[in-house]
Amino acid sequence: MEIYVYWFLLSLLLLALEMATGTFYLLVLSISAVVGGSAAMLGTNIVAQLLLCALTAVAGTMYLRRRKGTQTNEIVNGSLDIGQPVKVLKWHDDGRARVHYRGTEWDAEVQFADTRHEGTLYISAVHGSNLVLTDRNPQNK
Repeated sequence: MEIYVYWFLLSLLLLALEMATGTFYLLVLSISAVVGGSAAMLGTNIVAQLLLCALTAVAGTMYLRRRKGTQTNEIVNGSLDIGQPVKVLKWHDDGRARVHYRGTEWDAEVQFADTRHEGTLYISAVHGSNLVLTDRNPQNK
């Protein structure tokens, strides 16, 4: 069998694994195997085939990583928690607080150093399991 057949078989195998796992990274590898197989069909040597395959895989992976990063920021910024009021249970000496929100206690920090420590505070951002608080409701811009 010709070498390009192996490239295309590898591509089909990676595509099948992609459908089983649901990640786009295996799809990128499948596409890069098609590029390697296409180079083999054009008669390039094995080094050029591997180089084209690797370059395609790296470029595709970088694209997915950048795309994933922007989508994550959109999800975090669109959090349903932003603008919700919280009850401060305790202030720590370092300016951090322990707050009651959604039936449990959370760690929190103030967004600005001049944020008042009494009255109703609102969630302005969520960083992991930490809430960022402000004294101005972010929903009333």
